[in-house]
Parts: sequence; C-alpha cells; structure tokens
Amino acid sequence: MTHPGLPSGVRPSADDVWVVIPLFNEVSVIEKVIRELHREFTNVICIDDGSSDGSAEAARRAGAKVLQHPVNLGQGASLQTGFEYVLKQPHARFVVTFDADGQHRVEDAVAMVGLARTHDVAIVFGSRFLDKRTKPGTLKRIILKTAVWVTNMTTGLKLTDAHNGLRVIRTDALSRIRLVQDRMAHATEIVLKLGRTRLPWREYPVELLYTDYSRAKGQSVLNSINILVDLIVR
Repeated sequence: MTHPGLPSGVRPSADDVWVVIPLFNEVSVIEKVIRELHREFTNVICIDDGSSDGSAEAARRAGAKVLQHPVNLGQGASLQTGFEYVLKQPHARFVVTFDADGQHRVEDAVAMVGLARTHDVAIVFGSRFLDKRTKPGTLKRIILKTAVWVTNMTTGLKLTDAHNGLRVIRTDALSRIRLVQDRMAHATEIVLKLGRTRLPWREYPVELLYTDYSRAKGQSVLNSINILVDLIVR
C-alpha cells in the first residue's frame, strides 16, 4: 500500500514508531482500535488507567503492550507513563498519541508520521478544524474554539485545534517535556511544553469520528466542558 507523505520504501510500521493509547474502561471498542492500528503500526502500547471492565485484558488479546496504573490517575498521567516507556526503547523516533474510543482514523496517523519524516518536523498536531469533514455540533464547536483561543493566548502558538488527542511527537521533543497535569488540562500543558522546545511543528487536517458509542458516553460535549473548566482552575 502507498501511504501519503511517506518516502518510497518507508512504512509507518517501522520499529521507530510507537503508538501510545491512554485506556480507561473502553472494553467494547479497544480490541477493534488496536487491530486496526496493527495493520499499519507494529508497536502499540496501552496505558490502562485503573480500568474496572477488563480493558487491559482486551488490549492484550489484540496484541498491544499494556502497562497498568493500579488506580485511575487521569489521561495526562497515562500519557506520561507511555512517554517514559517509549523513551527507553533503543530505536524509538516517533510517538503517535491515539485515543482509545475509536474517534481517530488510522490513516490520519499514518499521514502525520509521513509528514514528520518528509518535512523534518518534530511535532505534528492533528486538527479537526482545517477542513469540514468533522461535524462536532454547534455547542461543542463553540466550546472547543474558545479553548483554542485560551490555549493560544497561554502558549503563544497559533493552533486551530489545541485539544485533539491525535499527535505525532519526535523523541527529541518528547524528551524535553514532562506532564504534571493529570486530567484534561494536560492537553494545554503538552502544547505549552512542546512549544517551548522551539522545534519545528505543523498541523495536519484530520477527521474525528463522533460515534454513537462516544455520544452514549457523553463525551461529545462533556469533555469539551471539562477542558474549559480545567483551563480556568489550573
């Protein structure tokens, strides 16, 4: 298969790419997410954040490496655990952060790795607002756009989507950040700390799939409100 943005003969599944997935109570979807990732990426690691529904076992069945927190610490803590693990891997060059709930598309992750390779950029941020494929709904769009404005004012970067969990981070950038915000505020913290590295970055248009599953969990608006609350109180 030919992948957009990748040099001839270079596949995203090279040993230098690791997909890091924060995982909390996603047993009904995580196997499918991992199996789809494994079609393109060899190295997939889930950080199970105190799940009570068997998510860790499901992730292992699908072939992922699984690290476990004994209690729920939050998505920021899960990412930091995954980052520390990857930085210890001798051939690691890129990390892809990927959500566990099925909202991200594997082909977008592939293209973002390709962009990082071919244009020698250290950070690629996925953005659902660079095109019109993603349909977040009016209220969610307003909340997310407000969060983008606050984040850009705080960090000095000019992103169009500051709270998208799909990112590609080269390990020289990864080694310079340490997340201490465990909950939703980590999304702003990671932008701030990546910006401070002064390493080159890009945005890439991605589509987020708002599924019946994610809406049933209340994530379509609730997570966006949580982002704003954490931005205000952090």
